[in-house]
Amino acid sequence: MRIEAIVIGCSAGGLDALKPLLRGLEPPLSQAIVVCSHSGDQALGLLPSLLARHCRLPVREARERFPVEPGMVHVAPPGYHLLIERDRRFALSVDEPVHYSRPSIDVLFESAAETYGARLAGVMLTGASADGAEGLACIRRGGGLAIVQDPAEAPAPAMPQAALARAGADHCLPLARIAPLLNQWTHRDG
Repeated sequence: MRIEAIVIGCSAGGLDALKPLLRGLEPPLSQAIVVCSHSGDQALGLLPSLLARHCRLPVREARERFPVEPGMVHVAPPGYHLLIERDRRFALSVDEPVHYSRPSIDVLFESAAETYGARLAGVMLTGASADGAEGLACIRRGGGLAIVQDPAEAPAPAMPQAALARAGADHCLPLARIAPLLNQWTHRDG
């Protein structure tokens, strides 16, 4: 199985989890990385520039109709749901919040699962809601890979716990072991 895209969801404590995770990814990657983070933090709009300081891959905010480019980290913009359409371009939506959040991890994960099927990996990190649990279940139903941060070490364990309860996981790991696992998958040829 070849992974073509990796979607990552997080909330409370997410910035501190994303920095070492993205720093641990080894370029070049032939996969696109798409990050959805939500919190009450006013600096959410600065997330791409904050992450770029800790990542060896280019980082940019996803925009309407931009292509989902391999080898790049795309970040969901604040205030919009981020979807991946069948033509592998982004779409933005101002539909109602899901689990009180916009952007919603569920919305991103579900649209990515429809587009990539078994060629998708979903990563659920720390967070304080159940957002992303149903989306991770969609990824697994489509044959994709599900990775969940070990709730015992997550600053906000509710999100990984909800993901495990609803979707289970192919791998439940401490944060420090997620990037090495992704590197194994992303640098395979087949």
